[in-house]
Parts: sequence; structure tokens; C-alpha cells
Amino acid sequence: MPKPSLREKLLNAGFWVMYGKGYLGAGIRDIAAAADAPLGSFTNHFRSKEDFAVEILDRFFAETRELVGQALNDTSLAPRARLRRYLDIITERLESRGFVYGCIIGDFSLEAAPHSEKIRARLSEVFTEWRAPFAATIAEAQKAGEIDKAFAPEELAEFLLSSWEGAILRMKVERSAAPLERFKSIAFATVFHTPPHKKKK
Repeated sequence: MPKPSLREKLLNAGFWVMYGKGYLGAGIRDIAAAADAPLGSFTNHFRSKEDFAVEILDRFFAETRELVGQALNDTSLAPRARLRRYLDIITERLESRGFVYGCIIGDFSLEAAPHSEKIRARLSEVFTEWRAPFAATIAEAQKAGEIDKAFAPEELAEFLLSSWEGAILRMKVERSAAPLERFKSIAFATVFHTPPHKKKK
């Protein structure tokens, strides 16, 4: 079998460097060292750390997209339960990583977006695509009477993802699932609650 290219080695190793240290904390030297590659190989394959980060973001989002599909396309569950299932899947994954690693999408939004228009623009596209299946599932849940119709599905999807990102950031500080479980408990008891059935007169 052919050996992996240095480009792939840099991306594979650099993924975990940026995931752990963040965009600002991860230097090109760190990435090359983690890949056991010459420093010059980085500039041979990537025009800048900014371009490299966009590829790392796309890799992370591809993984996230698979998890979204795993949860939201599971028609054996009711729509509202699918939303909760997604959050539970992410919680399990974050726990398996010791609550040290969070979400690259959220991390880059904080760190990289103020410094890079290219990364900011890509993040905007990611959030738009990420929101769509959640909005569709929420609309399905509203139609089924599982979630109140006071807010539009798109607004609720934005709230869900933005608030979840905040809970993940707090999780990294506390190094526990408590912020994630707190968000799920409150969100599904309030914003995503099932409306009470109207009493018949």
C-alpha cells in the first residue's frame, strides 16, 4: 500500500493540534512536529495556516454532519426525541474525550472569526447548513404537537445550536457533563416542551 502523503499526515495530526490548542494556540511548527514532517512541507501543501484551518473545519463538520444524520434521520424516534438524541450522542462523544475537547465550530467562532474573513465566511456557511436539518425536525415536531409553535423552526434551531455551543464551552471549563445536562434539562422543559393539551369544555 502507498504511504500516506505528507499532506494527509499534516491534516490528520494537525486536526488534533488545532482541536486541542485552538486556532491561535496551534502553530505551524506544532502541526509539523505532530505529523513528524519537515516544517517546509507545510508551506508546500498549504498557502497559510488560515487555509489549513478551513480544511480542519470542513473535516470536523463532515464528522458532525454524520452525527446529525445518525440522530435526526432515525425515524424510529419521534421528532422531539431525535433532537434530544443528537445532544446525547454529542455528550457521549465529549465524555469519551475527557471533556477536554469541545467543538471546533464553536472554538473557531470565538478565536478565528475575528482574525480571518475566510474562516468567518466558512463558519457562516457551516451554521446555515447545520441549522437546516434541525429546523426541519423542529417543524416536524411542531406539526405533531410535540413542540410549541410560538417561535419559527429556524429561530428555534438557531437557539438550540447557539445555546448548545455555550454549554460546551462551559463544559470545557468544568471538565464535566454538568453544563450539557443542565442545558438539556432546562431546554426540553421550557423552549422545547410539549404544549399541554387544551381541556375540553
